[in-house]
Amino acid sequence: MQPNLFSTTLTVSQLTFRIRKLLEDNPELQDVWVTGEISNLARPASGHIYFTLKDKNASLKCVMWKTDAMRTRPTLQEGAAVEVHGRIAVYEPQGQYQLIASLIQAKGEGALFQEFLRLKSMLEAEGLFDPERKREIPEHPHTIGIVTSATGAALRDMLNTIRRRQPLTRVILAPSPVQGVEAPPALVNALASLDSQNPDVILVARGGGSIEDLWAFNDERVVRAVAASQAPVISGVGHETDFTLCDFAADLRAPTPTAAAELATQTTIDDLHVDLANYASRLTDLTSGLLADHQALVSALASRLRYASPERRIQSEYQHLDELSRRAASALTHRIQLQSARVDGMSRRLKSLNPEGILARGYAIITRTSDGKVVSKVTDASGEMNVRVSDGEFEVNRKS
Repeated sequence: MQPNLFSTTLTVSQLTFRIRKLLEDNPELQDVWVTGEISNLARPASGHIYFTLKDKNASLKCVMWKTDAMRTRPTLQEGAAVEVHGRIAVYEPQGQYQLIASLIQAKGEGALFQEFLRLKSMLEAEGLFDPERKREIPEHPHTIGIVTSATGAALRDMLNTIRRRQPLTRVILAPSPVQGVEAPPALVNALASLDSQNPDVILVARGGGSIEDLWAFNDERVVRAVAASQAPVISGVGHETDFTLCDFAADLRAPTPTAAAELATQTTIDDLHVDLANYASRLTDLTSGLLADHQALVSALASRLRYASPERRIQSEYQHLDELSRRAASALTHRIQLQSARVDGMSRRLKSLNPEGILARGYAIITRTSDGKVVSKVTDASGEMNVRVSDGEFEVNRKS
């Protein structure tokens, strides 16, 4: 058959590109769920997952990129019946359409997942998952309550973690089945039993499993019991990629039961030793500083006391007395010197007026013997008279 001269001839790449556009622009093919069995499963070192999804009449190539594969449980196996969510794309080098998978779950999980979304939407609308309701996990819990299976590995892991990190913490176990129809009411009763014993925090936990295994923790009764707990609740259900409604209702979600025990014991015994050493160091520093301040205060008060001391005043008065004594002695000496000079002057004056001095120059004092009157005139001289000269006396008699 000859090509139509009026039609466009396409290359393989152009045709493949057009087919790709047709498929990838179709919104119905960009959000599909496909069910089938896994075959040709491959996990290369890149981390991507390659497999074929088939039923009895057809097969479909599938690829899940590493970022989505990391969130998928590592339970995929040949022949497993699964439901895969993804979008249709074309691998152009081989001209092959394929399903780019974003979620893989065991067959039958789809209905449970839809129920999960319904319950989540309803409880979220009631405010059970509001961030404002979340409470702080106490840093130093004295009592930790645990709700889990008494025979599971999760309990052993949590107890080992608590003993290692905070060996003095008291643990109360409220055992309960964690899957099956009897699990939801038992979990509710276990939470109520713990609440009556006033623990500081409650751990609700179990190991990983399928959505059916974990479904008890999506039960509305259990979710409401977690939200109504008097004590803060840490949910550690399943593995890191598992989510349950209890995770949203709890005050804190942990990726595993062991991680839940670690979050409940934020401060380890080693941390407490370090804190204790720091407090001791700070107490020593504060005490030393306080002592230094008080010593300075005492020194200042002692200095003020010495300044105001009677002894200091007495010493000052002693000094003042010594100064006065010195000044008095000096004044007395000066006064004596003045008086001595004055006496000397007066003595010289007296000496100059001394009658004996006059006598020494040849004069005499004549007194009448009868009445002792000095004879200063001739008319006074009569009878016996006493003549005093410089070296003695003698008597004379004037005759009439």
